[in-house]
Amino acid sequence: MKISLLPLAQIELDDAFSWYEEQVVGLGYEFLDEFDQSVRLIASFPELFEQIEMGVRRCLINRFPYGIIYGIDSDKIVIIAVAHLKRKPNYWIKRKKF
Repeated sequence: MKISLLPLAQIELDDAFSWYEEQVVGLGYEFLDEFDQSVRLIASFPELFEQIEMGVRRCLINRFPYGIIYGIDSDKIVIIAVAHLKRKPNYWIKRKKF
């Protein structure tokens, strides 16, 4: 199944990578590895994860306090947000109309 990221989700992913990489060299890449594993799981089993809003699901990223917020649109998965779980809950709601 094809996966795409909304531009704001890509910015969130890039920002998280940069922050972790500034903390400890290599930690940003570990975050990206965990993100990639989560995306592969989503692609294989898109309906496996908790539905948190109508048509929106969340996959938690291992080892990091982030969730991948995504929707399924016929033959593709759209990542709406790469959301830090301890900040501004539901800030991404307005993005749902992908």
